[in-house]
Amino acid sequence: MYDLVVENGTVVDGTGAPGRPADVGVRDGRVVAIGKLGERGRTTVDAGGAVVAPGFVDLHSHYDAQVFWDPLLTPSSLHGVTSVVAGNCGLTLAPATPADHDFLVRLLARVEAIPIEALAAGVQIGWESYPEFLDAVAARPLGPNLGFMVGHSALRRAAMGEAASERAATPEEIEAMCVLLDGALAAGGFGLSTATVATQVDGDGRPTPPNFAGPDEFVALAEVCSRHPGTSIEFIPGSFLVGFSDDDVELMVRMSAAADRPLNWNTPLLNRNTPDVYRRQLEASDLARARGAKVVPLYMPQNGPIQQDFLNGYVFRALPGWGWLFELAPRARIGALADPAVRARLRDALDAETQGLAVTLRDAWARYLVNDVRRPELAHLEGRAIADLARERGVTPFDAVLDVAVEAELEVGFVRDTHDPDDAWWNAARAEVLKDPRVVLGASDSGAHGDMLVGADYPTRCLAELVRDQGLFTVEELVRQFTDVPAGLYGLTGRGRLEPGAWADLVVFDPATVAAGPLRTVTDLPGGTARLVTEPVGVHHVVVGGEPIVADGRPTGATPGRVLRSGTDTETVHAREPAGARP
Repeated sequence: MYDLVVENGTVVDGTGAPGRPADVGVRDGRVVAIGKLGERGRTTVDAGGAVVAPGFVDLHSHYDAQVFWDPLLTPSSLHGVTSVVAGNCGLTLAPATPADHDFLVRLLARVEAIPIEALAAGVQIGWESYPEFLDAVAARPLGPNLGFMVGHSALRRAAMGEAASERAATPEEIEAMCVLLDGALAAGGFGLSTATVATQVDGDGRPTPPNFAGPDEFVALAEVCSRHPGTSIEFIPGSFLVGFSDDDVELMVRMSAAADRPLNWNTPLLNRNTPDVYRRQLEASDLARARGAKVVPLYMPQNGPIQQDFLNGYVFRALPGWGWLFELAPRARIGALADPAVRARLRDALDAETQGLAVTLRDAWARYLVNDVRRPELAHLEGRAIADLARERGVTPFDAVLDVAVEAELEVGFVRDTHDPDDAWWNAARAEVLKDPRVVLGASDSGAHGDMLVGADYPTRCLAELVRDQGLFTVEELVRQFTDVPAGLYGLTGRGRLEPGAWADLVVFDPATVAAGPLRTVTDLPGGTARLVTEPVGVHHVVVGGEPIVADGRPTGATPGRVLRSGTDTETVHAREPAGARP
């Protein structure tokens, strides 16, 4: 008898092959049979003709802290993700000397826009070394599987203390970092993560520690990865905002070559004002290949909604000439937004700018929808387009947004697509990147930036948009992009394909209805703090290790997931792959 049988489904196995009617038999956490089964299961899931696919694999998340209060890593698991990699962008909570606990927590909070109150209430750091951190996570219940990169910021801080945010490292300090990384990888860390993006700053507003590192430090740390099987590198160079400098391309190539491992970065930038940037970025992969290295772009594939508001104002407060508004108490802020003179001041501040976010927002007010209305008497505004409200009220879209904010006493969100879906240039460029064989799809940032977006819903959102609505991919093609391709990049063994012998990590979804619901604010973080989430549509079951963690669209309470460790759960992917290697 099987432990689990998923019957009456269409198996889409992750290889890109056409889906086929078949049942799936599971025993001891692994798939043992696909086809017409001759045995029953202790547990049976009726797929009802829906797609049965490998669970989705998310290589870029920031669940390092959330795992300590949310074993299901929501909303990722609800959207069909069964294996997640955290510790990206050079940010991890280990190694962590007692003196550095506050620095690392505030760094994660600042860079990834996670409420510091949630981290303070939800994470009690009881470890110092990276192996101790992995063991602390492994001792907790987990819904999906979770692996971790090793963050350069924490390594630097542990080796250099406060000087990590002040200067280049000495040879002795670099060696100390390498010793720490060596121990972390031996314990199962997935590889080195780092970033030199100037916009990422610590809790005191200083550039993150890797910004003070020289090329030799990056290469020395990368070389440590070559000593450990199944490891990789994640790196976001500062110059990615302009399409990569020659120096950064050279550094990425040197790091990949020294490690003999793939190096991934995210995400290609599509901007009609600098239309060649993304192509220059993708060319780095070709330059690396010519030198025996492997540089891989991860691309956030969905055109997801982003939400702004005038209560927390995480985006609006960053606009030039607007910061003073958010220094006012909410009641005073409501009064200011109702004042025509204040509105003129805010509008003039936007009009004075010639580039950046201010220019984008100046032309985007009409694209917003009213969302997340928290006052029952204003429920009729939910989902209304600002363009329509402005026309009905005889005001500009800018004034319509502020009018609604005042009426709702700031307890309302304003949502728009990240990019204008009617922008022909952007649509063409995006399709080019989505179909580029050099690109791996999926850079969700799950667990981060919950004040304005939900990246965790990328599988369901893309299956709706890119398959059903646009026909840019078939179901089989996009499932492969979200399963086998990312699993292959990190060498995840037994995951990414639905085949006998593979781990029984599965998702059952209806291709006719699968989608992501609207953004909603929930106050379920520690300390009573808030985040945005989306509910999946058409995701019926999610199975990890043969045990359903989602059934009929709802969590079961099961926690069969485990900490994934390099060398045990991954195999080595070399920078220069031999012929016949897994694509």
